[in-house]
Amino acid sequence: MSRYRKKPVVVEAMQWTGRNIQELWAWGGAEGIYGPTDEHPDQLRLTTIHGDQAVARVGDWVIREPKPNRVYPCNPDVFAETYEPVDA
Repeated sequence: MSRYRKKPVVVEAMQWTGRNIQELWAWGGAEGIYGPTDEHPDQLRLTTIHGDQAVARVGDWVIREPKPNRVYPCNPDVFAETYEPVDA
């Protein structure tokens, strides 16, 4: 059996605070980020690179895909374990 190391990847991400939807729309594309709604004020619906819908909750990180208006959510614990800040 061979072993492999995951290549380092730099991503652009923004954490959803529940109060920064305007920033998220401007950054990630308003056509790919839907919500919050009166029924679900703590959730967003995100359009992924495959065109599927994924749910982001307050505190989740939203990661931008290379394709315009495509993003995906990441749990804060997973984000902290997987990503670290890089210099711009």
